[in-house]
Amino acid sequence: MEHRPYPLSFSVHETDGLWRVSAGAAQAGELADLLVAVASSAVAVVSLETNSYLDEDWQSLRPSLIAAELGVPCTVHPLGSWASGTNGLAGEILVMDRDLLPRLLDGTWSPYELALIDVAADVTAEQLDELALLLGTTDAGEPLLSRLEDSRVWFSGHDDCYVLLETRDPALPAEVLTRLLALLAGSALAELTERPSARVPEPGPWLAEQLIATAPHWIGALVNITEDLVTIGLAALPDPWRLGVTFPQQADLTVTLDVRHGTWRIPPTQWPGRVHCLSS
Repeated sequence: MEHRPYPLSFSVHETDGLWRVSAGAAQAGELADLLVAVASSAVAVVSLETNSYLDEDWQSLRPSLIAAELGVPCTVHPLGSWASGTNGLAGEILVMDRDLLPRLLDGTWSPYELALIDVAADVTAEQLDELALLLGTTDAGEPLLSRLEDSRVWFSGHDDCYVLLETRDPALPAEVLTRLLALLAGSALAELTERPSARVPEPGPWLAEQLIATAPHWIGALVNITEDLVTIGLAALPDPWRLGVTFPQQADLTVTLDVRHGTWRIPPTQWPGRVHCLSS
């Protein structure tokens, strides 16, 4: 909006051993390895929309045709007309080995709508129908995994930048926040050096863990960037970030990536105990 840089955003909420995360900006493929690491043996892709693969009517190809085009083996479970038009569901569900997910999301194409959940490798057609019914009847703010005993992670990506996920793994939220920091720094370096991409190290888990322990809602923006140093300002918010909420006039703290040495640091004068939630 108004040509301002898109901010990093992160929000986490825990209830009864389930962690719900909303975040941005990250593409599904940029988080695929994190999802695979906590998933059960298989992954069910339940929704997929893209402009990268279109049919003769300029509509997204069926997910199974996209998987075939990419050479990703999977089982296809058609849902039928009863699921047509249901938000978060495609006309078919793809079930694949979890280790094939990064191969599906290989960076050569972009899904603007993607939802997936982990399932057992021997999931039956009846169980997939029950899963689709559950997904189609769960309210947006209602925890999903609380109704699915065997699933460990559910992911939904929108516009290839917004992230919403639930997990039973307490380490995954911090890993997502760590990845977001690295993605923001890497994209800034790539733009500065006019290269397609830039490889940067992720912060150690201590950084994200302390941020989450301090406040549940964060917004981040670039403060300064050179080829040697990338500085990101972070501010705690009273509520989850929404589009149009600008970065506060003053950051709570700054984190700096030393590109040459591959290290991240926070000035000791800023940490800990100096963070408070700033209004937007």
